[in-house]
Amino acid sequence: MNILVIDGMGGGMGKAIIEKIKAELADARIIAVGTNALATAAMLKAGADIGATGENAVVYNAARAEYIIGVLGIVFANAMHGEISPKMAEAVSASPAYKILLPVDKCKATVVGVAAASLQTYMGEIINKLREQS
Repeated sequence: MNILVIDGMGGGMGKAIIEKIKAELADARIIAVGTNALATAAMLKAGADIGATGENAVVYNAARAEYIIGVLGIVFANAMHGEISPKMAEAVSASPAYKILLPVDKCKATVVGVAAASLQTYMGEIINKLREQS
């Protein structure tokens, strides 16, 4: 299972996602791509197998991943206070990978019909989706 986790800012959400996946799915290979070095470092500390930073890392790894996990904003150009470039958003959107996106209001987008939930609830849903898809 080849999973790409994308995060920015301080990498806190990506860190939590990686810790949960590593605890639940031991055979998962996780590539952590941060939009900045701080986010990448946090995700590597959480147990990611590989870490990379920046636009090219998103573009390259999105084309090769089986699963992409991140906040909803990773498919929107200029989301996350400009950390998601148009090329990054396009690469994630065009990737053949199965995408698991968290509906976080900080992305300035709301998915109607989706109830707000805690990060812990989303973590459980991520694990369930990965198990269903594999």
